[in-house]
This record gives sequence, structure tokens and C-alpha cells, in this order.
Amino acid sequence: MPTESFTMYTTTWCPFCRRLTSDLAAAGIDYTNVDVDDDREAGELVKSLNGGNRVVPTLVFADGSSMTNPSIDEVLERLAG
Repeated sequence: MPTESFTMYTTTWCPFCRRLTSDLAAAGIDYTNVDVDDDREAGELVKSLNGGNRVVPTLVFADGSSMTNPSIDEVLERLAG
């Protein structure tokens, strides 16, 4: 499967983030993780992508496109192509 790098914006307390993190690990997909509770600028970026709401997980791909709270299947489809 072709891979594309992405950054996933998360928090430690978000159950959806934990689930997607686990699913990505099981699929062997590498990415960069940024905790928006620890990085104010990252939190502002996430808000700018989600209509002013700090919704996580938010994934941002190398081409600048993003996905908010995707399933593992949606991520795999995006990475495939």
C-alpha cells in the first residue's frame, strides 16, 4: 500500500483518539502525533480546520487536506489513493 505522511492531532483523554491510535498501530501506519493540550498553536490549527471547534482526532496530510474523526477504514482509503 502506498503511504503518505500525516500528522494526527489528539488529546490523551479522547477515546476516539485512543481508538484510532490503536487501529493505526495495528495497521502498521506511521504518522506524527501532536497533543493539542500541549501545543497551543496546534489547537488553533485544529480549530481553524473544524469551524472554530477543537475536534480531535484531526488528521492533516502532506498536501494540506484534512480529515476529522475518521475511521481506520477512511484513513486506509485515503492513504491508498
